[in-house]
Amino acid sequence: MPLTDTKHDQGRLGGLLKGNLFILISTIFFGVNIPVAKILIPEWISSVDLTVIRLGGGCILMWLASIFIKTEPVARHDYLRIFLGGAVGLFMFMYLFNLSLRYADPIDVSIIMTFPPMFVILIGIIFQHKRTSWLEILGVAVGFVGAFLVIVTQHSGEKGSDNMLGDLLALASTLCYAFYLVILEGPMHRYRPVSMLRWVFLMSCLPMLFLLPSFPEAPLFHRSFSWVPWACVAFVLICPTFLAYFLINPAEKLIGSELVSIYQYFVPVVATIASVVMGLAKIHWIQCLAMVIIVAGMLMTNKAKQRAS
Repeated sequence: MPLTDTKHDQGRLGGLLKGNLFILISTIFFGVNIPVAKILIPEWISSVDLTVIRLGGGCILMWLASIFIKTEPVARHDYLRIFLGGAVGLFMFMYLFNLSLRYADPIDVSIIMTFPPMFVILIGIIFQHKRTSWLEILGVAVGFVGAFLVIVTQHSGEKGSDNMLGDLLALASTLCYAFYLVILEGPMHRYRPVSMLRWVFLMSCLPMLFLLPSFPEAPLFHRSFSWVPWACVAFVLICPTFLAYFLINPAEKLIGSELVSIYQYFVPVVATIASVVMGLAKIHWIQCLAMVIIVAGMLMTNKAKQRAS
């Protein structure tokens, strides 16, 4: 085998490993965010307030980061995609996701957050005429089975109308997240993370302005000081908002939107572990089995991606 081919294969493998590591860290942040956000909503802040904090705070952090990190100008023809990705994809995803936590069980939300791969693949087939291998489809299906086991073994009690509303809001938020990944896949390949994300978050802040009037009334600002809610707010703002989205950009560039979305199957695993650590739930052997199944599904999808590349 020629030396150039060997270097090319090593570089491709290194990029695949880095891309998977970046999105794994992001997924861990997203998973822990679910029980943390549930702690805040509605006792300390409303779902609307949390949306303002994440989008407004994320926008400020991205623009501050652009002062210290090298950026490049965004081409004029990409601004429409960035506007749609921010004002529709990112804003609607965070708004609906936070709103769903007001009504639904957090573990319910975590299992529903495994739907983006389905939507990304469906969007690719319908609108982009992509071909998908049977191994990829099987990997997605296997991962879904594992995620379904997590929710079945965690949720107890009957679902009321509010819970069902929360589930539907969470489902709508996953469609928005899939749209975000697909519409911004091209720009993510062309620009450094901060170069694009500062504009994406700025665009998301345009519809967010309508949510600002109620923000000063949040209980967090009117109760006696407690470090717990403020620590939760700091985590939500820095980890699943700033760092997670900062890492999604290079991850999607290295491994593609479909594989990035597949990592959503880890969200209920991480959310379950976080709930146990916080003393909100107990883990059983069936959850461990479900986690193994989820990892198996991801490995199958990774294998399909390697074969296709």
